[in-house]
Amino acid sequence: MDHETAGNLSMRVIETIGDAVVTDRTFLETVMTGILARGHVLLEDVPGTGKTLTAQSFATTLDLSFQRIQFTPDLLPSDITGSNIYSEVTGEFEFSRGPIFANVVLADEINRAPPKTQAALLEAMAEKQVTVDGTTHELPTPFFVIATQNPVEQDGTFGLPEAQRDRFMIKTAMGYPDAAGERLLLDRRADRAAQTPSLEPVIDGERVAEVQRVPETVAVDPRLRDYIVELGRATRRDDRIEVGVSPRGIQRLFEASRARATLSRRDYVVPDDIKRIAASVFVHRLILTPDASVRGIERADVLSDVLESVEVPAVSGNS
Repeated sequence: MDHETAGNLSMRVIETIGDAVVTDRTFLETVMTGILARGHVLLEDVPGTGKTLTAQSFATTLDLSFQRIQFTPDLLPSDITGSNIYSEVTGEFEFSRGPIFANVVLADEINRAPPKTQAALLEAMAEKQVTVDGTTHELPTPFFVIATQNPVEQDGTFGLPEAQRDRFMIKTAMGYPDAAGERLLLDRRADRAAQTPSLEPVIDGERVAEVQRVPETVAVDPRLRDYIVELGRATRRDDRIEVGVSPRGIQRLFEASRARATLSRRDYVVPDDIKRIAASVFVHRLILTPDASVRGIERADVLSDVLESVEVPAVSGNS
C-alpha cells in the first residue's frame, strides 16, 4: 500500500467518525496518529464528552473487535487478562480469555483501579501478550488501548505513575464541543433515529495492519532526526523540569511524526509534522520541579517554550 492510499483511507475514517461524534477534527487526527503509529492513547477528560463513543467508533470504522473495561477499585488483574478455569467436561484447566483479547480496548477510568491491576494492563500494552500461570498468550493483531481518566475527581483514585504514563504514545483530550456542537447533540437527542449517522467499516479489518506498516516507510531527513533528538534533550535542560523526555519518548515522537506525514499522504516528514504532534507525545512525560508546580506552571507552557527555543532545520520537500 502506498502513502496516498493509506492517507486517504485514514482521512475517510476520521471524516466518518466526525459525522457521528461531535468533537474537534484535530482530536480525531491525533488519535488516528496514535493508531497508525501502533501506539496507545491516553484521554484525560471530564465525563460526558464522548470518549467511549469515540473508541467504539474507531473500532467500527476499522472493522476491529472492541472491548470496554470499566476500571474499579475491586478490579483484579485476572479480570483483565483472563484465568484458567477447571472444565468438568475435559477434567482439565482451560484458559478463559479476558476482555484484553480484542483489537481495540477501552480502559475506562484507568486511575480508579489499584496499581497492581493497572500494571497488568500496561504489561499487556508493552508486550502485546499476557502470561497466566506460566503460559504466554498472544494478543490479537492489531492491538491498541485507549485509556481514559478523569482529571477532576481524585477521591478513591490511583494516579498513573510517570513510568506507566510513559507507555502511552499519545495523551490528548476531547474537550467540550462548541455551541453549535452542543446544539447538534440536542437535535440528535430529540430524534435519534433520524439524526444520528450510522457507522460502517471504512477499512477491512485485515488491512489495518497493512495501513500501519506504511509509516515505517516514511523518510525522515537526518536534520529532522537531529531536531527530534534536540527537542527531547532540551526538555532535560530546562530548569523548570525535574525529569525530561526519555529516549523512549524521543522514539515515540519519531514514530508519531511519520504517522502524521502519512495522514497528509506524504512519504516524507516535514518540520510541521513534528511540531503538530510534539505536545501530545511529550507533555505527559514531563515532571516539573516542586518549585514550578507550586508556582502553577503548566507542562504544556514549558514545552511550548522548548519548541520556541530549538531552531527548526531548513528542510523542504523530501530532501
